[in-house]
Amino acid sequence: MVDRDDRTADRMLVAGAEGGVLLFGITPPRLSTTPERIREITAATLARLDFLDVDALALYDIADESDRNPAERPFPYLPTIDPAVYHAEYLGGWNRPAVIYRCVGKYTEAELRTWLQMADTDRVLSVFVGTSSKGKAVRTGLSEAQALRLDARPDLLLGGVAIAERPEEHQRLLAKHQAGCAYFISQVVYNPDAAKSMVSDYYYACRERQLEPKPVLFTLSVCGSVKTLAFLKWLGVDVPRWLENSLRHADDTLAESYQHCLANARDLIAFCRKLGMPFGFLVESVSIRRVEIEASVTLAAELGRLLGRGRPSA
Repeated sequence: MVDRDDRTADRMLVAGAEGGVLLFGITPPRLSTTPERIREITAATLARLDFLDVDALALYDIADESDRNPAERPFPYLPTIDPAVYHAEYLGGWNRPAVIYRCVGKYTEAELRTWLQMADTDRVLSVFVGTSSKGKAVRTGLSEAQALRLDARPDLLLGGVAIAERPEEHQRLLAKHQAGCAYFISQVVYNPDAAKSMVSDYYYACRERQLEPKPVLFTLSVCGSVKTLAFLKWLGVDVPRWLENSLRHADDTLAESYQHCLANARDLIAFCRKLGMPFGFLVESVSIRRVEIEASVTLAAELGRLLGRGRPSA
């Protein structure tokens, strides 16, 4: 395994500001999975990631978002293990930090406070995710959760979600910045122009206010089938029409999307470095198909080389 025992949560972001953060994102196993099978899945996941020089593992907190999009979900919603529980009970073999997502509306303030107080802040970061729609009933709102973290555990590094396609998204980033966010992770990027516009707006807004911009990590996800493409679009990912046509008609959809992700990464690296904007990447697979997961691992290895880490692929 890559020896990263010295990579604490705080140093991860410092390193990222210098050369680019690199994360790999996974969804915990389904809630119905047996403990034995969870251990098997975890062992296979850690074996895939063993050679990667990533700074942290991102663990997603899945919520039912049917209220946000009434269209039929291409892949069914199936509850998954709480990422904090999965990290605590099954990921003892992971020797680097973990970014644990919290869909805060699912939890009471007491539940969030308990978790915040128990978290090992050397090894755990978090991303607070707000409600998927304004009308959805929640147990804790995003602003309440941010205030709770400042009160209960201000040393826990907190991240926020960035959705480049939303109008005036840089204003939301500024508000989260001022609420204590130390970094941001974007929705999946298939339109780099939108991502660059958001980052540029945020960077110059920070300069006007004499603030140091926080790192923005761009999420990249390969797409290996028309069904995966439909799911990305259901999630709200902006896929330009020309690219959708290319993916739908490609002889190898996975190879086509892989090359597009790589081109986007090169574009975003060059843009952020020229601007002087701290940045990074999170690589994920929204599909559970083995071929797409393995392509994501290969993509993460290639990004490591682009960021100057220089570790050869397996």
